[in-house]
Amino acid sequence: MILSEHNKTADTLVRATAADGGVRCMAAVTTNLVAEAARRHHTSHTVAAALGRTLTGTLLLGAGQKEFDRLTVQIIGDGPVGGITAEANAQGQVRGYVRHPEAEVPLNADGKFDVRAVVGNGMFYVTYESGYEVGLYREPYRGAVPIVSGEIAEDFAFYLTKSEQVPSAVMLGVLRRARNSGETFVEAAGGVIVQVMPGADERTVAAIEAAVAGAPHTTALIREGAQPVDLLRAALGDVPFEVLDERPVGFACQCSHERAISIISSIERSELESILREDKGAAMTCHFCNETYRLDEAALERILVKSSEQ
Repeated sequence: MILSEHNKTADTLVRATAADGGVRCMAAVTTNLVAEAARRHHTSHTVAAALGRTLTGTLLLGAGQKEFDRLTVQIIGDGPVGGITAEANAQGQVRGYVRHPEAEVPLNADGKFDVRAVVGNGMFYVTYESGYEVGLYREPYRGAVPIVSGEIAEDFAFYLTKSEQVPSAVMLGVLRRARNSGETFVEAAGGVIVQVMPGADERTVAAIEAAVAGAPHTTALIREGAQPVDLLRAALGDVPFEVLDERPVGFACQCSHERAISIISSIERSELESILREDKGAAMTCHFCNETYRLDEAALERILVKSSEQ
């Protein structure tokens, strides 16, 4: 079981630029939101790592979104987890779920959780949407590439390089620690994306490549108290950078009791009557956050009365 043991430090994300705009970069500490997602979905150890990396990568990838934009990442593989979905908005909110949260595989040859094995082979999808929540919906853009690693970070990097034509370095990590009882909690989570834009200075790019290759593990830095700016400094080495903005991030879902009522109200009257007669109520569970909303007999009766008046 993965337990949530929240950090005292709030999760944050930083956007920055370097090399006179030739390099753009994002970094985030996401320990609390990853712990919250793992707790809500009752994930296994390895699935917690896979989901946490995906949530963090989606936040970073969507860091430059506009107010009414939405970014969705889907990883559909043939591994036991089945699939991972994460969605982020411009407010720094992210939510996500997996098809089989209980899936587990043996440790890999290095004695670490084998995210590659739990994900398997398949496809990596990214969908950009704009204006959906305010009725200004536009045709979404969807990119797709094969899963090349299953370790998640490499798959984000491959997508950015192949689908968006932006060479990128991506580092994502989730660190768990075990208690004496055998239960674990998320001790550190976060990530960095460094993107090289067309025309970037070759010497600067070489310096960044060397820094990224020699940088400590992201979770090791976070465990020692590193903030997003510190993660960027480790990834960029001696290359100076300018912070554009810093914002809080967190696990948040748009579901609500009111939305549950609206969805249940859309069910055909005959089916609602059957639910009322046989189940004496209704329940709806949100895939993204695992929250369950329950409607008792009286609530269903009110819905039926309202539908008959329309």
